Amino acid sequence: MTDIVDELKWRGLIALSTDEDALRKAFADGPVTFYCGFDPTAPSLHLGNLVQILTMRRIQEAGNRPLALVGGATGLIGDPKPTAERTLNAPEVVAGWVERLRAQIEPLLHFDGPHAAVMVNNLDWTQGLSAIEFLRDIGKHFRVNKMIAKEAVARRLNSDAGISYTEFSYQILQGMDFLELYRRYGCSLQTGGSDQWGNLTSGTDLIHRVEQDAVVHALGTPLITKADGTKFGKTESGTVWLDPEMTTPYAFYQFWVNADDRDVSKFLRIFSFKSREEIEELERQTQERPQAREAQRALAEELTTLVHGADQTAAVIAASRALFGQGELSELDGRTLAAALSEVPHIQVCELGPVVDLFAGVGLVASKSAARRTVKEGGAYVNNVKVVAEDAVPSSEDLLDGRWLVLRRGKKNLAAVEVTGA
Repeated sequence: MTDIVDELKWRGLIALSTDEDALRKAFADGPVTFYCGFDPTAPSLHLGNLVQILTMRRIQEAGNRPLALVGGATGLIGDPKPTAERTLNAPEVVAGWVERLRAQIEPLLHFDGPHAAVMVNNLDWTQGLSAIEFLRDIGKHFRVNKMIAKEAVARRLNSDAGISYTEFSYQILQGMDFLELYRRYGCSLQTGGSDQWGNLTSGTDLIHRVEQDAVVHALGTPLITKADGTKFGKTESGTVWLDPEMTTPYAFYQFWVNADDRDVSKFLRIFSFKSREEIEELERQTQERPQAREAQRALAEELTTLVHGADQTAAVIAASRALFGQGELSELDGRTLAAALSEVPHIQVCELGPVVDLFAGVGLVASKSAARRTVKEGGAYVNNVKVVAEDAVPSSEDLLDGRWLVLRRGKKNLAAVEVTGA
């Protein structure tokens, strides 16, 4: 393949580097052992973490060895947030989250072959370390004036919240991780988001102080922004998680399908493993026929398959098609149907009423009279069947999975009714 640094640059994945030319040489001389860390501060990884995992995979597939660090120790502390102290989670909670994150990372990297990935946990080298050893062997190499200049720390120092010694020490722990991985595995590169740059360079600085002849690198990926100004990886319902119980595969798929045309080229380069030629062709299609949303659909299918598997992807694509009259709603499994309908306007009722009442109640039309007009004009559908009578009343036999009705006005306006007492 092409030079991995050039590849990462083409994909917009290099924001900061300690020395790009030296890093390029290290890759050319390779293989390079590198790592990225993930703290278990929640029970799941999210799309921001996925940027890092897939960047690791690209570097691995260029012939280098990744170490995926799940921070059983640093997760007990948490890196400083810009505004306030983190809530410290119980050790047993963090330990459970470590295992959940490991299970999410493992399918996304290659754990066999000549450059097999390795999972590591920084609790392994910190839990037996005494406070005196930590201060004498590690803390003495850090200078407070440099530590308080780190962006995250500086912002907190200038805020009303301030910063505790606990979170202030986070960068020392992360620096120690790099040193430990350098010693154990010959790790010479750490990757991460550019917002973590201060923490990344704390590791390179520590290694330079302790191992004078060491050549190590840090690489920071850019923070992803959206053209409409909203935060990447967020929807109206919240964060897009990798855990299917926290963000359903259907909602995950829809996040990518609904990507703004102005963003989809960037998302393809960052997240897709398609070739340059394939991506450039999808970019061309977006420019020429944006209404077809070919790039969004290709990205949604690829990433949903990567994260949730081919079977789940097939189910959500079938649901997406069926909701708009291009498939059989009755063939959808109950879980996928419920996940799909949770993403559209919906109401709960105890019993079924007239179609016009349901259309007005769920907000597909402004009033019952508008609902009757929609029926009269042939634009009202229940479970993809056109409603022909203004006084039509669905029966319990019409319920999908025993509880759902799918309402549609025209071709694109969807809503759902859940019957809880039928």
